[in-house]
Amino acid sequence: MSKEKVHALEIGLPVPDADDLSPETRKYWDLCAEKLGLVPNVIKAYSSDDGHLKGFTSLYNTLMLGPSGLSKLEREMIAVVVSSINHCFYCLVAHGAAVRELSGQPELGEALAFNHRYAGLDARQRAMVAFVEKLTRSPWEMEEADRQALRDAGFADRDIWDIANVAGFFNMSNRVASAVHMMPNAEYHSAGRG
Repeated sequence: MSKEKVHALEIGLPVPDADDLSPETRKYWDLCAEKLGLVPNVIKAYSSDDGHLKGFTSLYNTLMLGPSGLSKLEREMIAVVVSSINHCFYCLVAHGAAVRELSGQPELGEALAFNHRYAGLDARQRAMVAFVEKLTRSPWEMEEADRQALRDAGFADRDIWDIANVAGFFNMSNRVASAVHMMPNAEYHSAGRG
């Protein structure tokens, strides 16, 4: 890849130019542009290595879009709460936009980003975000009572597995995004605001 084709406009490390992508990655960028109207900067960041991109997108798509007892909104809420605790600018903006769009409530995305206790959540949602907050802040303190609180709120054991995996994924993603100074696409800032 030539030096003039490498740039770091919105990411603190070089990302490949669209002309230098493998055919498989180029196809994925085109699919993102078609479905989302943009290529998320996280996809651009992972595109310097086809194997890493495939691993990241496979796990993301499984956890966030695959079959689950959790709704898409609940999974996005987990992403925002974890990202709020970790102060991950990229994920707060990108997934806050998803919460706003999925819920139709701009204030929900904002409340989750700043302090989920002000979000007016129902008992199920409160139990879920309390679990992911503890898992993010002090994972070594997790115990059976934490899982039981989720069961008492109506979550099945498979749902608990999904909650833990989504929270774990975003704890990893937050750290990578912060490490490389990943900035959110500008479009996310205005999405779902009415």
